[in-house]
Amino acid sequence: MCLDDRKFRILQAIITNYLETGEPVGSRTISKYTDLNLSSATIRNEMADLEDLGYIIQPHTSAGRIPSDNGYRYYVDYLMQQKEDDEAERQTLLEKVDRMESLLKQVARVLASNTNYATLVTGPRYPTVSVKFIQLSQVTESQLLAVIVVDSNIIKNKMIRTDESLTNDEILKLNILLNSFLQGLTVNDMNLELIQTMKEQAGIHAPILEHVFAGILDAIREAGEVPVYTSGATNILKYPELNSMEQAGQLLSMLEEKESLTKLIVHDDEPETHTGIQVYIGGENAIQPMKDCSLVTATYEMEDGVRGTIGILGPKRMDYGKVVKTLKNLTGELDSIFKTKHRGDEE
Repeated sequence: MCLDDRKFRILQAIITNYLETGEPVGSRTISKYTDLNLSSATIRNEMADLEDLGYIIQPHTSAGRIPSDNGYRYYVDYLMQQKEDDEAERQTLLEKVDRMESLLKQVARVLASNTNYATLVTGPRYPTVSVKFIQLSQVTESQLLAVIVVDSNIIKNKMIRTDESLTNDEILKLNILLNSFLQGLTVNDMNLELIQTMKEQAGIHAPILEHVFAGILDAIREAGEVPVYTSGATNILKYPELNSMEQAGQLLSMLEEKESLTKLIVHDDEPETHTGIQVYIGGENAIQPMKDCSLVTATYEMEDGVRGTIGILGPKRMDYGKVVKTLKNLTGELDSIFKTKHRGDEE
């Protein structure tokens, strides 16, 4: 039977609280720890319905309720369906990412051709990265596979070696524990108190959580990496003040190193509102090979605070008027493209 939203959220609250405390859950607890805005009497009625349906049981007279096997099964089936939905969404988004990557590479090429300078374009940067889904699966008697999905569609697969084989019920409860506690959280949300509570609930299987936490950190670190696309690097050789063997070599090397490019074009210390045209002349750039260069950057925007940066690198005597006008027109076009695509996706 498909539960309505209210019954499901009450079942979810019962499972979450029972995992945290190991004690039967009463209506007052549910009303206190959820945002349902329902009275205890209403929650009791819904809990009675859930008990009649076989999703929760009352272990003792006058006690609260605990999840039944059917209740766990319903919740896990929901998580699995959500995983399938997320997978379909991920495939769609991966296609968008491929199209976006092609578009941004093309932007870099066209910009370099039109300006005769070197160009840099970053992929979108996500302000925060949170956990979307975690799934543990038995691979062999002594190995588990943890599939960790985070924002920006990064998937991390981590093999976990165990000292003994886990039963299906044990894996099921670990999956419920992980998703109930961690879904939607960022690294900053995962404090020591939360981790300790989860370890206590996992009992003898707490070491498995350590491996999962490590996998989450790896996935979030990967999601935080910013792709940078370049074009027109050899254009800098057209300017006498930049084409000495030593300086040209340093600039070309810098344009090939991802870490240097990211440091050059992504300025995390700037205010969030600082999204217009920025001009860095000579020594204003933090990287030594840039002392005879200027860099002009602009920000393109997508939904949900997601942004990327476009940069034009050339000599200090670059045509600033042309460069600024080009970047303003280009970022306006990109904003329009990305926002139009987003509205179309929603429709």
